[in-house]
Amino acid sequence: MSLTGIEKSIDLFAEQSVLGAIFLDQNALDRITFLEPRDFSTERHQKIFEVMRYLEEQRIPIDILTITKEYLKYGRIDDMGGAAYLTEIASACPTAANVEHYARIVRSMALRRRGAMVGYEIANLAQEDFSTDEEYFAAIEDKVAQLRPQEIGKMKSLSESKQSYFDHLTKQAEFVKTGFTQYDEWAKGVWRGWLYVLAGRPSVGKTAKLLQMLYGIARQHRGGKNHMDAGPVLFWSQEMGTEQIIDRWLAMTTGVNYNRIKSKSLEADEMAKLKARYETLERLPLFVQDSSGVTIEEVRATARQFKRKYGKIAAIAVDYLQIMSIPQKRGERRDQAIGRVTSTAKQIAREMNCCVILLSQMTRDSEQALKPQLSHLKESGSIEQDADVVEFLWHDPEDTDQGGKVVQSFFAKGRDIGVNEFRLLFKGWIQRFEELPRGDTVERKTNRKR
Repeated sequence: MSLTGIEKSIDLFAEQSVLGAIFLDQNALDRITFLEPRDFSTERHQKIFEVMRYLEEQRIPIDILTITKEYLKYGRIDDMGGAAYLTEIASACPTAANVEHYARIVRSMALRRRGAMVGYEIANLAQEDFSTDEEYFAAIEDKVAQLRPQEIGKMKSLSESKQSYFDHLTKQAEFVKTGFTQYDEWAKGVWRGWLYVLAGRPSVGKTAKLLQMLYGIARQHRGGKNHMDAGPVLFWSQEMGTEQIIDRWLAMTTGVNYNRIKSKSLEADEMAKLKARYETLERLPLFVQDSSGVTIEEVRATARQFKRKYGKIAAIAVDYLQIMSIPQKRGERRDQAIGRVTSTAKQIAREMNCCVILLSQMTRDSEQALKPQLSHLKESGSIEQDADVVEFLWHDPEDTDQGGKVVQSFFAKGRDIGVNEFRLLFKGWIQRFEELPRGDTVERKTNRKR
């Protein structure tokens, strides 16, 4: 839909008023940092605004003479309409006091112009060849993202931040318990805004630990009326189907042997127990998608839909990072491409105000190490930088227990919580971890190193 003649006149006058206000008071630029050159409807105004910004950066006074001189330097005086047009602009605004109001009119009109253009570009995407529907959706989201203004953050003094800070202190801290008591007592749970990386070698129990955490997160409000209080728990499984995931949750929560559930050799009382537990599970805010090659863009898009519907999200989890669909740009290394994914995952955690949990593989070198290190994250790149928390699961052959397999939980990185170690007992026949007394584990490992 095109702008009417009146709208175009208002748009043009608002742009001239902004530029004119800057002629009157160069400091007006500091009050309209949100305005971008592309917000002006004509290339002439865009260039004049860019020159004004350039002169300000160079600490050169902004007036008709200095702007004309910049244009003459490149022989482009006619592009700005000549010195006469600058004089017209300078007289278009009687005072610089209202520059913010004029600038917001300019930006508002610009958003509508860009919206119309993006709509046209999205329509044209239907003619392009995409390998998957997700690539098509990602292209649409990229177009829409271009609409948002690129505002420069406003610096605030402590005086300006005082009210919001004490409001922050009166709000309950937003931690979500995991059901692992020792961990929850130490870290308070998983924190909203966290990127949590859970890593380990194959067969150490990464997926089982993740599923138990997600179940623990989802059941925090089991005593209340609304199971969505903490928000939904979203899980992308790339290696197992939904039925296999539910098999594990049911074995974990009922004590029915996992292999008997898998082989479907169940007694009547076991089947009754599973049905009763399923009725409890289905009331929890657990959501599963079992598709391979998920993209981080799909994760973000789905999370936004759930955020709009439920108001908040408790946790997002992907099993696992290295098998996601991660296209590499020309000349880009694999670890750099993975770094883009972890960086986006961190953005999602902050944007959705939830915890994003990514399972990660470890390098083969880690098998020779006495204890995992951050460098053992496979294709680590920026994983260890982007993550707020990195937990390693590993097996110490000298630490055993008759009740099952002892798995070491080592938090090698913990923003705001530090590092720590726990001992877990994995009962594989029911896919459940239990916490063990920590005992002298740390002391025994130190002695081994000697």
